[in-house]
Amino acid sequence: MTTQPSVGELVDQESRLTLRRFTHADAWALGSMLVEMANLREAPVAIDIRRNGQQLFHAALPGSSPDNDAWIDRKRRVVERYGESSLLVAARHHAKGTTFEETARLSPMAYAAHGGSFPLAVEGAGVIGSVTVAGLPSLEDHAMVVEALTRFQTSAAAPSGV
Repeated sequence: MTTQPSVGELVDQESRLTLRRFTHADAWALGSMLVEMANLREAPVAIDIRRNGQQLFHAALPGSSPDNDAWIDRKRRVVERYGESSLLVAARHHAKGTTFEETARLSPMAYAAHGGSFPLAVEGAGVIGSVTVAGLPSLEDHAMVVEALTRFQTSAAAPSGV
């Protein structure tokens, strides 16, 4: 079972996982890596990768449902609005003794501060998109994305340079 990371740990993750670049080919490589990870774990997830508002990758694995796509949209909107992972946004509210749903004044039908959506940040450009997994418990969705981004960042799939 995955434990709830602190706000500081989540901020550190985002800082550490800033990429040198992110192309269409990188989206395919990262998405394919997530699909492979999910298949090995028999995880019934949907996966979504976007850059500058364009969906570059989407997969729905066996056992996933249209509800997972709805969760992707809600978690992704949190990343787009706040420029931080959906789990970090939730953790910041929790650290203040409240919840996102109680204080954000945003529709829970459109926004969900639950783990699983992570900003794609590029050196010198900031947040340019998101990678989202939905279908597992919140912390496990987040952990899968972080694991994949960590692998991606250190793999040959993410060469340095533009």
